[in-house]
Amino acid sequence: MQLYVTLTSPYARIVRVMIIEKNLADRVAVTPVKTRVTDGSYYAINPSGRVPSLVTDGGELFEESALICAYLDALEDPLVLAPASDWAARRREAQARSMLDGLSVWGRELIYRSKAEQSPTIIAHETARAVRMAALFDTIAASGALDGPLDMAQLTLGCALHRRADLFDWRSANPHLAAWVDKFGERDAMRQTQSPE
Repeated sequence: MQLYVTLTSPYARIVRVMIIEKNLADRVAVTPVKTRVTDGSYYAINPSGRVPSLVTDGGELFEESALICAYLDALEDPLVLAPASDWAARRREAQARSMLDGLSVWGRELIYRSKAEQSPTIIAHETARAVRMAALFDTIAASGALDGPLDMAQLTLGCALHRRADLFDWRSANPHLAAWVDKFGERDAMRQTQSPE
């Protein structure tokens, strides 16, 4: 199988961490690609141009981190992720994905657009969302709800925030979340997938 990624994408990092946690490194080749380019060769593999995407040995294309992780987890026992019937874990996963999605919109606005093209409205909206979500996850981390077996909420939140204090200072007001992210970042899979930037 081939996993197509950009090495700076937190979405791709989620799947890269899952591959290591699931001991599938010998079955999934990780291939860095260029996105956001005109006529890139990657678009022939995945017309949406999004990463990550997984092409199975049978040629099927999977796109979107949670779907790819669920597919990889189902390949063989033991399962690594919380079961689909764990609604509390799935709610936390959706909240973590909301936070990551907002940070991604924010990052694209600040990193990829010139100052003249940036939207102050989008930046203000995503700043407020990030502050609210960090406070929510600080409370969740303090409750111990993120300390159980690995699940998609942990993967998503860990990859969204690990080594990411560049967009805003979420750490100082959220000590429980900061401690949890630091501990999660000590996992071998997180160390192996650290962004080159």
